[in-house]
Amino acid sequence: MSASFTGHVFLGMSVDGFIARLDGDLSWLTGDAEVGSAPDDGEGGDFGFAEFVAGIDALVMGRGTYDVIAPFGEWPYQGKPVHVLSTTLEAGADPRITVHRSFDEAVAAVEAAGYRRVYVDGGRTVHAFLRAGLVADLTLSRVPVLIGTGHTPFGELAADVPLEHVRTQTFRGGMVQSTYRVATVSR
Repeated sequence: MSASFTGHVFLGMSVDGFIARLDGDLSWLTGDAEVGSAPDDGEGGDFGFAEFVAGIDALVMGRGTYDVIAPFGEWPYQGKPVHVLSTTLEAGADPRITVHRSFDEAVAAVEAAGYRRVYVDGGRTVHAFLRAGLVADLTLSRVPVLIGTGHTPFGELAADVPLEHVRTQTFRGGMVQSTYRVATVSR
């Protein structure tokens, strides 16, 4: 699939590659049971997340990710258009988002709006964008914990997706963050 925009992924995950427990729990990622409390890098920073979001034009996320983020006290995407893939969420249910019933509908809306850099978030959504060849790069922040099972953004692909290593950083507390460029995306 060819598009006028590029998808960019920024995910926190366990060392064994999961982004959430099977029940959606993220306490292993946030460091406590209060979802929505932002982890920090030991120096009051956010592991580069705010800088990443500042560099994107819009977001596309799945319903599960939206359900985690929606109740946050402070909406983390102020001023950014947020598109949510959902077959059950009512259009207009939240004025901060636009609901799309299908992947193709979301991609068409992003294209029509002329966005260039799109943050792709949520396991199934990231997987769909990878399968369609619409991801330019992935920043994966591995939290030093094994959770054994859970949701992953990776799964069966039509072909291998070759990655080029861009950089790796380590943070106090043991998080290791690596960024990869997808070699097959033309920019």
